[in-house]
Amino acid sequence: METIHSYEDYMERVVLPMRKELTEIGFRELVTPEEVVAALEGEGKTGTTLVAVNSVCGCSGRIARPAVKLALQHERIPQHLYTVFAGQDREATEKAREYFLPYPPSSPSFALLREGKIVAMLERRQIEKKRVEEVAEDLRKLFDQFCS
Repeated sequence: METIHSYEDYMERVVLPMRKELTEIGFRELVTPEEVVAALEGEGKTGTTLVAVNSVCGCSGRIARPAVKLALQHERIPQHLYTVFAGQDREATEKAREYFLPYPPSSPSFALLREGKIVAMLERRQIEKKRVEEVAEDLRKLFDQFCS
């Protein structure tokens, strides 16, 4: 058995499956502020972009991640998929949230941008008391409205 030497090592092991839930369905992880800027000021400046703010909370694992997986099985989806991990990649998450203003910090959450500008946000309060299918439907409605 491999020994865990630090809190950071422990947390990385704990969150790895949570990260994979999104990267395995096509999201690209942004773990530094520089990666956020490069993505959102680069290819994210064209078309539509969905940024999933991931977290370790129960509503992220129980609702948000399964809902986005379901929503992406839709005919219209964003062209670019990125994720930041709140509480783990703090600086990257803070940088991403600058693009989501005037919305307050929220995790989990989904930010939809078009041509680099925020057009819609599903905040934690709109996720945590719903069923997976309801959140997936909310995302699909946003995709229909903003994605071509």
